[in-house]
Amino acid sequence: MPNHIGAFLKASKCFSLLGINITRVSYNKAVDSHTLFIDAEGTEEQLKKADAELEKIGYLPSNANKTSVVLIEFCLLDAPGSVTNVLELISEFNFNISYISSQENGTDYQYFKMGLYVDDYDKISEFLKEAEKLCKVRVIDYNSSEKVYDNSIFYNTYVLGLSQTMELSEKVSRELLVHVNLAMQTLDEQGLSPYRTFDSISKFAELLGASKGNNFNPRISTHKVTDNTEITLVEPPCGSNTIIIKSNDKVLFVDSGYACYNEEMQEVFKRILPEFDNIEKTILVTHADVDHCGLLPMFDRVIASAKTANCLVNEFEGKDGYRESNPLHKPYINICKILTSYKAVNPDKITALWNDTQNPTEPLTQIGFFDFGELHFEVYEGRGGHLPGEIVLIDYSKHIAITGDIYINTHGLTAEQAEYNQYAPILMTSVDTDSDLCSEERKAIMQRLGVGNWQIFGAHGFKKDYFVSL
Repeated sequence: MPNHIGAFLKASKCFSLLGINITRVSYNKAVDSHTLFIDAEGTEEQLKKADAELEKIGYLPSNANKTSVVLIEFCLLDAPGSVTNVLELISEFNFNISYISSQENGTDYQYFKMGLYVDDYDKISEFLKEAEKLCKVRVIDYNSSEKVYDNSIFYNTYVLGLSQTMELSEKVSRELLVHVNLAMQTLDEQGLSPYRTFDSISKFAELLGASKGNNFNPRISTHKVTDNTEITLVEPPCGSNTIIIKSNDKVLFVDSGYACYNEEMQEVFKRILPEFDNIEKTILVTHADVDHCGLLPMFDRVIASAKTANCLVNEFEGKDGYRESNPLHKPYINICKILTSYKAVNPDKITALWNDTQNPTEPLTQIGFFDFGELHFEVYEGRGGHLPGEIVLIDYSKHIAITGDIYINTHGLTAEQAEYNQYAPILMTSVDTDSDLCSEERKAIMQRLGVGNWQIFGAHGFKKDYFVSL
């Protein structure tokens, strides 16, 4: 919207005349003087009319609008009138200055930093050619500059960067824009500075994008259990591990990583299992976090606890999952889902094998058994220290434990995984729902392991070899 008196009033009248109720408003001139966020509730017909009316008054950005702030440094001779020629050139191109800063430094030159409000990149290219005839010119990368020089049109610039990194469509980018604003509003209402959080989100997206395509190099290891049973551990640089259990010619997957690595992971699966395309694909999910459920739609059958199944069904129906049920966490989880291209799995594929424990009092409660090939697991549900519905599988005869995120081998992380784990909690809101309770659950796991050599497969990091003595 234009930055002038009565701008919000105009939008409000538009909604009021159409009988539409405004449910949320967010505007912060210090962050972005041209973007007003309004959540409105009405019938489909009312909202379509509102779109048309807002477009008429120029309040909805066109798809072709790539407006941004370009930061430029001019190296000018430290003499009277030296900046005048630059200002005249800016005026000739009809650019608006949104930021300016300069101070003499004891040399023969001054460095003028200016933010130019630009909506046509062809014009800025022509401008730079003309400016270079007057002085040395340097374009400053907004995203990597240590100091925030200018906040004008922050949302569009910020979301454009995230969208380009993750190759998001324009429709998805618009949805991302709303959730980024919700995160900003949440932080503002808590009295917290947004810059560290938003910088972490950017780094999270950069890590995801840096591992795409030919750069996707998961650590893969195979671990013998018996002559007829082996476990292959696939560890992507970002997201959860995927465990592939082969036993008596049967195949079971456990957890599945991020959806944005769908193609890359399928290639990995086909290398490990040449028959992958022709087999019935069954996966067991330890809990309903985004980084464990991203690939579920590619599977034919999804096995889960009752609580996890309920969470996945809610997501498919457009309702909040466990993480989003906290309003403070919701925008970050939605940003994570958008950046990783998350899609909920069809409930027809989901099988809840064990009854809901309702309100367990112990850190771990046995809820049943799970047999696969030569493996015979006892299944335990945690009290929700990491996430409600979390399960742990323990085979006492083969000394195998699958522990999800309740217990992971933090000392067995690759450098890429360790870096990812620095930023993931920003979007996952926290590693654990209740860290003290999760600590109790970890202790309970170790206490349940009997005497002998154990192989513990957590959802992040390498397998843990663990010995329990008499």
